[in-house]
Amino acid sequence: MGLLEIGGLLLFIMLFLLSGGVWIAMTLAIVGWVGQAFFTTTLPGKNLFSAFWETAASWELAALPLFIWMGEILYRTRLSEQMFDGLSPWLSRVPGRLMHTTILGCGIFGSVSGSSAATCATIAKVALPELERRGYNRDIALGSLAAAGGLGILIPPSITMVVYAVAADASVIRLFLAGFLPGFLLMGLFSAYIMWWSLRHPDQVPPPEPPTTLAEKMRRSGSLIPCGLLIIFIVWVLVTGIATATECAAYGVVGSLAIAAAGRSLTWQNFWQGLVGATRVSCMIMFILAGAAFLTKTMAFTGIPKALAETVVAAQLSPYSLIAVLVIVYLILGTALDGISMIVLTSAVVLPMIQKAGFDLIWFGIFIIMLVEIAEVTPPVGFNLFVLQNMTGIDSNRIARVTVPFFVCMIVGIVLITVFPGIVTGVPNWLMGVPK
Repeated sequence: MGLLEIGGLLLFIMLFLLSGGVWIAMTLAIVGWVGQAFFTTTLPGKNLFSAFWETAASWELAALPLFIWMGEILYRTRLSEQMFDGLSPWLSRVPGRLMHTTILGCGIFGSVSGSSAATCATIAKVALPELERRGYNRDIALGSLAAAGGLGILIPPSITMVVYAVAADASVIRLFLAGFLPGFLLMGLFSAYIMWWSLRHPDQVPPPEPPTTLAEKMRRSGSLIPCGLLIIFIVWVLVTGIATATECAAYGVVGSLAIAAAGRSLTWQNFWQGLVGATRVSCMIMFILAGAAFLTKTMAFTGIPKALAETVVAAQLSPYSLIAVLVIVYLILGTALDGISMIVLTSAVVLPMIQKAGFDLIWFGIFIIMLVEIAEVTPPVGFNLFVLQNMTGIDSNRIARVTVPFFVCMIVGIVLITVFPGIVTGVPNWLMGVPK
């Protein structure tokens, strides 16, 4: 069998197991084992152990359970309700109203966590119950959370950006600066779709609150100050280099506990429930990531990603035809690989032809990271889909369906940065000068 035929067979096995109700993490591990046992000469048992150990022992992922615990604290105390009460009067006249909080929350929190899984899980834990309680459409909330969760790897700092910078021998600082405008662009596109949908379906959006005076808005917004200051503090210590992302997550947990205790909404019962809930969700996500890491090893051993990239090279395409084909290739890879693996396994083949075609490597870094974002919501291996499935009990295929409009928004974003590359290169060139 050829490599592409092997890839098709593994994809079929994955879809078959998922449709049969097999656990997601187990499905990924089984497909990885089949690929290594029958189509490579390596030892699947040894690689399974190393993949699970490397995932569980990751220092970067140590921030994940802490950020999830922070979300549990906000959810199980009155803090989340107070935050939504404070935002409500300011958004009451905007089409979609509080549904925009998922986009804003993911954008702000993504800049702190640097992880799409942590962003999606934390904001979902806070926002979904409040939006459902207030009568907002659940499907739009789920779709926006799945898509906007990917902002965690686009709005700096981002681990994925660092990996790409090392692979491309590019400036990490330039790449970080280049991510801001595309991140804001995606947030704007997501919010624009929510506004358009709300105007088309006014019956599915709760009625606006009665008009309030500026003084009343300011009074109700007082509940935002403690949490707002906590978020500003976390972003500040991370940007200035005082703390790592994991340490910032610890600050977030301690700060949330302190604010809840000061507001007298923290009890031993909800403290324990939050701790247990964070442990359960973290274990689910880590198990999925470990299974995906094992499947990634299988893809590397079989050489399927490299074969796809070499097929593109052999086609001798024009620059923009090359970009169009790479979009398709990375969307295909996104069905079976995590974002970092997509970059690592293809960079040696793809980067030289990108340079030869005349594209800026900083621009291509943001381009590929936006494609990685799309991979996060692309079945069957869309991590954000799995995170939301584990948290809500809703089938990942249904979540993928309601994410389609936001998927289209991300494609529009990629088209815009391709047609107007200054969206990516403008900020780093302005602050650091045009590279020679």
